[in-house]
Amino acid sequence: MTKARIALASLAAVSLLTTSGCVTDPNTGHKVISRTAIGVGAGVVGGILLGGLIGGATGRIIGAGIGGIAGGAIGYTMDKQIKELKEKTEGTGVDVTTTDNGKAILVNLPDGVTFDSDSYQLNPTFRPTLDQIAHSLNQYPNSLIDIYGHADSTGTPQHNQVLSENRARTVGDYMTIHGVAAARLRTQGFGSTIPVADNATPEGRARNRRVEIKIVPISEDQVRAARAAEGQ
Repeated sequence: MTKARIALASLAAVSLLTTSGCVTDPNTGHKVISRTAIGVGAGVVGGILLGGLIGGATGRIIGAGIGGIAGGAIGYTMDKQIKELKEKTEGTGVDVTTTDNGKAILVNLPDGVTFDSDSYQLNPTFRPTLDQIAHSLNQYPNSLIDIYGHADSTGTPQHNQVLSENRARTVGDYMTIHGVAAARLRTQGFGSTIPVADNATPEGRARNRRVEIKIVPISEDQVRAARAAEGQ
């Protein structure tokens, strides 16, 4: 297939998801993306959907030995995991949402309860919550996991970068110690380069100091494509 045809096929797949991958929210009447519809189409545009993973997806899928989720079950699986994560972390300050246009789960770990100020040592009182998150990752093994560290703008860029990297690595190591396969995990620090709030206010800086766990479900089609790409 020529590059032009690949591009056209990709655009057609995205268009298909845009038009048929939406449902009407009964509470608001607005159009929203259907994760079940995305699951059905995941094999078609898998390369696009996995573009945001640290280090790419193919090698990580093979290294982690992921079996994959049946395409039509991805949306159901995501909704079930999101519901359980919200229940298990209720009242802790953890925020569980979707990201990448509904294709992945984002677990936002709050500053202050996760780490002490200017530290990458886990706060002992937060460990039971991380235990629950690790349990969820083990219960749903057909996913790849990115862990992102972020800092506010206080301090030098170099200091913030190292702190964010160490905090992401600390959470990743904790997950591995609690049974999550290391091959599924990647960590990265972004320093203060990706704020989600205004660094001019204490409240904004607190929101910017965070660790995010991104959970990307992998379909059976994506596993087959990864194996084919690796010549397996």
